[in-house]
Amino acid sequence: MYYLTVVIDFAAAHALRGYRGKCENLHGHNWKVEVVVKGSNLDRVGMLVDFGELKAHLREIVGELDHRNLNDLDPFLAANPSAENIARHIFERLGAHLPAGVRIDRVTVFETDRCGATYRQDEPTELRHVPGASTP
Repeated sequence: MYYLTVVIDFAAAHALRGYRGKCENLHGHNWKVEVVVKGSNLDRVGMLVDFGELKAHLREIVGELDHRNLNDLDPFLAANPSAENIARHIFERLGAHLPAGVRIDRVTVFETDRCGATYRQDEPTELRHVPGASTP
């Protein structure tokens, strides 16, 4: 399995609705987004996916968030613009732009250098019959 990582930054404000503490007030972050994609087959050039192509799609998605109040954007009108929800939003948007055979492994969004949240989808697991075990 091959893994590629790209990192991009953006600046945006948010306020966490329903939260009690400093973060319920409008405030900003210099966010960092780290995306890891994976796949097992390389193209004829020997690449999983072109870094430039991956970064271009990520820049487009993050560009919609950059220098904005995230609470005012459609994806965060109902869901809080937490690092967790931002990571999921980017994961879901970027997945549609990947070539066949390439999947997102994880998206991590950092509010600060030391605080971040990761979103990944669990791989489907096969149900295996274990001899002597009861079947549900």
